[in-house]
Amino acid sequence: MKSFEEFPISREIIRSLHEIGFQEPFPIQAATIPALLEGRDVIGQAKTGTGKTAAFGIPMIQKIIKNEDSVQGLILVPTRELAQQVASDLNRYGKYLSIRALAVYGGQPIYGQIQALQNTIHIVVGTPGRIIDHINRGTLIIDNVKMVVLDEADRMLDMGFRDDIDYILRRTPSERQTSMFSATMPEEIQRLASKHLYNPEKFMVSKDEIAVEEIEQLYRLVDPERKFQALCDIMAQKSVSRALIFCSTKHGADRLAWRLSHVRNDVAVIHGDLTQPQRDRALQDFRRGRIRFLVATDVASRGLDIHDISHVVNFDVPNDPLLYFHRIGRTGRAGAEGIAVTLVSRREMGDLKRIQGMTNTRIHEIRGLTPALDHPSHVYGSR
Repeated sequence: MKSFEEFPISREIIRSLHEIGFQEPFPIQAATIPALLEGRDVIGQAKTGTGKTAAFGIPMIQKIIKNEDSVQGLILVPTRELAQQVASDLNRYGKYLSIRALAVYGGQPIYGQIQALQNTIHIVVGTPGRIIDHINRGTLIIDNVKMVVLDEADRMLDMGFRDDIDYILRRTPSERQTSMFSATMPEEIQRLASKHLYNPEKFMVSKDEIAVEEIEQLYRLVDPERKFQALCDIMAQKSVSRALIFCSTKHGADRLAWRLSHVRNDVAVIHGDLTQPQRDRALQDFRRGRIRFLVATDVASRGLDIHDISHVVNFDVPNDPLLYFHRIGRTGRAGAEGIAVTLVSRREMGDLKRIQGMTNTRIHEIRGLTPALDHPSHVYGSR
């Protein structure tokens, strides 16, 4: 699948995806969405940051009967941060269909969640313990659940949720559709699948994943007016042989490239408003080393196959965590190591925390750019 328009999904979902910035399906999405839309049970091996929320979320939203005032989708996740992020993503995907998702998790008073569940909620995303609490209180009715997803199933088992998962699934209708997503496939995961999934299709797309374990992920907290100088400090490092610099808007990319062009002559810009020949020329110059620094919007974060990119710099923090992972995935390719540096203002810390909540890897703070970029493993400001 080359575009989301090729899937049998509604125009309203397509509209939402385009607003978010999704142009073409990630590998896990292209693999699993058709099977899920057909009603098949699915096992997907995929890590956080590879697009799996949309992989199961888009089919779920497509199949929700929005005029039915009941919970029809149930998604189990290991952590409160992931529950919040998945529910937020689903609400964005289903915005124009008025499909509503709610996150429930421990660590906060249950009564606000009880009150929210009294409204029309189509999908509940939650940690197993809190979902069981709601089931036992009678505040979450799952008799009409048609679709269940176990997200990051291996992490849930590592955290001791096996009995809780069994308890919840036994109380859902037996004719439900069930899917499971896991970064690894140990025997315990396979036993869980054989018990609760019916003749599942298996999709292993690890070879196409973003190899974030090969990427040194750093961030620097900096005042907005100091970001440009911080970027110049990064560009001055000898270890930075070729870098992609991401901005969130076309105007921001143009302005940043203009400012950089006044201090060096090896910078170009690429975004959606450029003509195709202009974009091709910039990419060709970047590939051939005529320019070392390419300022880009997220139009360049998918389908851009350029090797030997030593660094990715997020001049702006993306508000969609998936965009973060696809940005940094432009470095550290083909087994090579790479470094991703994110410049974060205080008002962007919330976006960075959501990104951190979606990955098992650490994003380390650095307080001094000069040594950190040449020897990153030795000079973190904090661990």
